[in-house]
Amino acid sequence: MKLISGALQYKDRIAITSNGQSYSYGQLREDSGELAARLLDGAKDLSEKRIAFMVQPGYDYVRVQWAIWQAGGVAVPLCLTYPLPSLAYVLEDTGAQTVVVVKQYVDLLQEYAMEKGLQFLVLEELDLPKVVAMPMITPDRRAMILYTSGTTNLPKGVVSTHANLEAQISMLVEAWRWSPDDGILCILPLHHVHGIVNVIGCALWSGARVVFQPRFDPPAVFRSFLEDGLTLFMAVPTIYYKLIAHFDGLTPGEQRVLGQTMRSFRLMVSGSAALPVSVMERWQVISGHTLLERYGMTEMGMAISNPYEGERRSGHIGQALPGVSVRLVDEDHRVVPLGESGEIQVKGANVFHEYWQKPQATKDTFTTDGWFKTGDIAVLDDGYYRILGRSSVDIIKSGGYKISALEIEEVLRTHPGIKDCAVVGIPDDEWGELVVAALVSGRDEPWDSNQLDAWIRERMPAYRVPRKYLVVGDLPRNAMGKVTKKEVKKLFE
Repeated sequence: MKLISGALQYKDRIAITSNGQSYSYGQLREDSGELAARLLDGAKDLSEKRIAFMVQPGYDYVRVQWAIWQAGGVAVPLCLTYPLPSLAYVLEDTGAQTVVVVKQYVDLLQEYAMEKGLQFLVLEELDLPKVVAMPMITPDRRAMILYTSGTTNLPKGVVSTHANLEAQISMLVEAWRWSPDDGILCILPLHHVHGIVNVIGCALWSGARVVFQPRFDPPAVFRSFLEDGLTLFMAVPTIYYKLIAHFDGLTPGEQRVLGQTMRSFRLMVSGSAALPVSVMERWQVISGHTLLERYGMTEMGMAISNPYEGERRSGHIGQALPGVSVRLVDEDHRVVPLGESGEIQVKGANVFHEYWQKPQATKDTFTTDGWFKTGDIAVLDDGYYRILGRSSVDIIKSGGYKISALEIEEVLRTHPGIKDCAVVGIPDDEWGELVVAALVSGRDEPWDSNQLDAWIRERMPAYRVPRKYLVVGDLPRNAMGKVTKKEVKKLFE
């Protein structure tokens, strides 16, 4: 496990700052080793037993994660906002026999764990032994199970090996020029690759420092920018949108100081959802940074990224990362001609091992020659990939056309009265699918749909104009702040 063994060369450096305390790499290695010994409990090797844990972002989260890996277990991080039925699904699907929690979650899970006969460990109450000899962990062993969002079916457990994680982390360290001098703020949920791999994994692989905040709070984020000596920031588009809104409410003097501080960062990244061009442009004005957009999935970490140096093209996800092969194919898996749209397919050491206990689903998501089928549709524009949408939700088949919902959303967001929007297709006897849009209004007065129709018809072909509009207070989102279009469709039922 190169990630953990590498901590020895940085043992006196600060690895993590959370809850007002700082912890060195040496302390993290020792503390996680003691917890690993407790998890082993006299055994030589956990032998890929699944260990679920429910711990807030911070030092204890990383300590538990590293302990599971050192003991030979498979880490199953639980979503902190899931209700009990959703947590029970993950526990039962993985077959986890041990659950590690902090006191905050005892009331939520203890009764269920006792009923099911699970080992239930409360982190603050554990007596930890001295570090014992740890098993030899080969790269091909399973390391982690994360769950997909389950937009079409029940969530699937995505199994990554240690080799998968090392590939995902090392390629980003190279592409984004990580170094021991870096510091990054983590405000992301830690049951997704964005926070686990892109932030924590890359930072600790590099000897850098991670500053944790328990939840997203715009004033606290900007305070960290000013006080914590950060060099990188990574977030989802919704977070950037909310930071912009808070920034716009500050005094000119506060804006000036904060803007100067942000210009001292070396990199700011956006991902997990399409970045509206309007947000990208506004953030550039206030921070001096052109956000780096990248593309990835639970099943592969990151695969495509705009360059660290060179043009970061608005509305595009960039080029294949080092060690990753990418192609665009038609419905028969034939490579499409340059300039035509096709499904993104990926090969590389970063691609996941399997869907947990779902051999048919695993087989179905790979081509016969080993390419992972992402289900996302894109086009290659002058060397840069541009996402048109997810084939299942963002590509609308209406009146004989294949229409990108994302392209319509980009146009709608430029309207001064629209704060946010989501475009989906709903079944229709005449059109096959009808293009409809849910709008979050930025004004108090009622909408005139005829005026909006006329406005959008001036800006795009008529067949892309939504046939129905629905004004909503907010859009349904998942834990990463990404709009859940399955739920948006229900709004039109």
